[in-house]
Amino acid sequence: MRILLTGATGVVGTEALGLLRATGHTVVPVARRATPEAPLTWRIGAEPPPADLAGHWDVIVHAAATTRWTLSRPEAVAANLEPLRAVLALADRDTHLVQVSTAYVGGTRNARDLRGAEFEGYRNGYEWSKARCEELVREEHPGPLTVVRPPLVVGRSGDGRIARFSGPYTILQALVSGLAAVVVGDPGGYAEISPVDQVAEVIAAAALAAPPAAPRTEVIAAGHACLTLSELLDVICGTLNSCRAAHGVPPIARPPLVPVERWDRFFLPLADRHLSPFQAQAVKLLAMFQSYTAMTEPFAPTHPVADPAGVMATAVRHWAEAKPRLSLARPEPWTLFATAS
Repeated sequence: MRILLTGATGVVGTEALGLLRATGHTVVPVARRATPEAPLTWRIGAEPPPADLAGHWDVIVHAAATTRWTLSRPEAVAANLEPLRAVLALADRDTHLVQVSTAYVGGTRNARDLRGAEFEGYRNGYEWSKARCEELVREEHPGPLTVVRPPLVVGRSGDGRIARFSGPYTILQALVSGLAAVVVGDPGGYAEISPVDQVAEVIAAAALAAPPAAPRTEVIAAGHACLTLSELLDVICGTLNSCRAAHGVPPIARPPLVPVERWDRFFLPLADRHLSPFQAQAVKLLAMFQSYTAMTEPFAPTHPVADPAGVMATAVRHWAEAKPRLSLARPEPWTLFATAS
């Protein structure tokens, strides 16, 4: 088979590339920036495709995406919808398209979590754009389709390795630096994670399987075995402190959990008044996790994540080993910012 893989240097793409190449099929990886593993570059949606991408594709795995939660609506269109349109132009009715989405397009939407009505009930620009991408590909791709929906992605289940520390890893740095003075979310809310190797395995299996007769959706999640936010914080703080103890470094304190409603009503106005601009910005960025840690119902997986607590602990240990200066840092306590009267 001739397989095109976009986003080949990303967190998911890097892992999927290794699996697909091991099968012996012709795999053509493309990325925005060239690497030894993916020398062919294409700024998808911003320039025409390279000549090497002409001809029929048996499978296109579209893993390229901008995952920033701070995308505005125009930025989200340019970053995710326009690239998908460019990829669809390379497909024909015999091309099996494997579209990498996010589990959160199927989650509960809540207007309270919006920046106005900009994202039509979705939590942020990334999530909104992925929902629009699913609609677009179902409407415009004439051939077989598989949509793969992972939740927040962390390191491999066996060793915690990952191509890039992003997304949920932000909270690790915030905890050891002291920026996470509080964590906003429902203590009993579900917090779904999946190891990157399992996500890649589902993608590769979809790409190599017989094309589905009807559009298929694969959901990677722990379901009712999912960690709650409180349990997730226990695992993160417990693992970090175990790593710190091994180096003779004092433990970090588990930050208090503040429910979303109480945060919005009481704490946020105080934060705006009494925190420095830097502290206030840090709080707002961390609060963007609140929609992902306050889910009242877990996802219904087609591919269950086994032992999410073990997966998270392994991911944290690898991060701590890879980032010793950060993981062993002494948290700086916050001080009130005195505004001029």
